[in-house]
Parts: sequence; structure tokens; C-alpha cells
Amino acid sequence: MTSVHPAALLHSALAADPGRPFITFYDDATGERVELSVATFSNWVSKTANLLQGELNAEPGDRVALLLPAHWQTAVWLLACWSAGVVAQVGGDPAGADLVVSGPDGLDAARRCSGERVALALRPLGGRFPQPPEGFMDYAVEVPSQGDRFAPFSPVDPGAPALVVAESERSGAEVVADATADAPGLGLTGESARILSGLGYDTWQGLCAGLLAPLTSGGSVVLCRNLGLLDDIALAKRVESERVTTVVR
Repeated sequence: MTSVHPAALLHSALAADPGRPFITFYDDATGERVELSVATFSNWVSKTANLLQGELNAEPGDRVALLLPAHWQTAVWLLACWSAGVVAQVGGDPAGADLVVSGPDGLDAARRCSGERVALALRPLGGRFPQPPEGFMDYAVEVPSQGDRFAPFSPVDPGAPALVVAESERSGAEVVADATADAPGLGLTGESARILSGLGYDTWQGLCAGLLAPLTSGGSVVLCRNLGLLDDIALAKRVESERVTTVVR
């Protein structure tokens, strides 16, 4: 795994079983539920990577500050960044980034970025803003027209920086190696393994449980935002209905 990049793992998963569930997302503040197969998730990643490389002119080594919560669209942006060789800085300082991608709660901070700015409404089904924020590209408006296949202008180097989270930087190869090592401890040991995570994406633990370990192990994730609003009975019902094998919160 030391020479493998995270984007390559998604390509392998797509080739192996495109129809299997990969991310099931819940927002317990809104009642939203979205299920994405490997194929659907990969299509979103390709479109977003084309937007990043073609429309936003991002180049390998550029740094993107992601001011986003644990959300299926955040997972898409992470894989899109890695597909294009761009460094994803989760919760990074917009003032020091080449581009910024923000949800509704981070727009004021995102304006410190002097480069391109993208806003995500984070509405159900990937809906757009009723009124686009001034100075930002509305992701939901721009991404549908992007191509369904993506090819980077230059090969992605697994040894190059890929992720910064909680002030710790990892290369693409290190992301894969660390997630692979952590997966068994999370109960992710095969395609039948399904983890429910209520952790944020602002720590390695949250990113690993909520995206990376399922990707490296061939498992799947039930990603829950605002899980604290759910009582124990409702959580138990979700675990049963979603066939969850392990829970982290």
C-alpha cells in the first residue's frame, strides 16, 4: 500500500463492484438520508475533480481549505482533491490557501482567501443556495455540467502531500497506509463490514472512520451528522436497519 494513492483505491472499488453501497449519509437535524453507491460517489468525484482542475485551475500541490462538516459532499471533495493532486486542508486557514471550499457556516472566514471560492449549501440532495453568496461559486450550480470522467493533467505522486488535518500533514501514500493500519481496530475487515460514525472530519480519527478506513478495507460507512440528537432507541433501530457492524461516536 505504500505506493498507492487514495484516488486509486476508489478506482479499484469501482472496478470491483460499482453497485455496492459506499456512503449512507444522515443529518439528524433535518431528517435527510442519502445513499451513494461506489458508482454514484465516483461520478460526483469525477465531476468535482473536473471542476477543480478545469474551471478553478487548481494544479498539483495547490492547497484547498475545506471549511466543511462531516458530510457526503465533503467526502466527495476530499477524493476530488486527491484525484487532481491537490492538498486538502480540512479546517485550514483560508488566508494561506490557494482555494477555499466552504459550507454556509464558514463563509465569513472563507472570504479571507484571495483565490477561488466555492460555496456548498449542504442542502438535501445537493441542492443549491436560494441566493448565491456574493463572491462565491455555487457548487450545486456548477458541478452538474462537468464531465463524468476525469483524468489529471499530470500523474498524481503518492509521495506528495495530500492531507492536512488537525495540523498533521500526510502524503497520499501515508493516508492509505495509516487508514489501512487503523481499519481492523475499527472492525473494518471486509466488504460486509459497515461502520456508523458520528465523528467529525476535523480529526484523523473522524476522517478515518467516516471515509478512509471503509475505502481501504472495501467496507462501507453510515455517516451521521448531528447524531447527538438521536436517542439510544432510535440509534439502535438505525444500527439494525442499516446492518451496521460497528459504531463510533
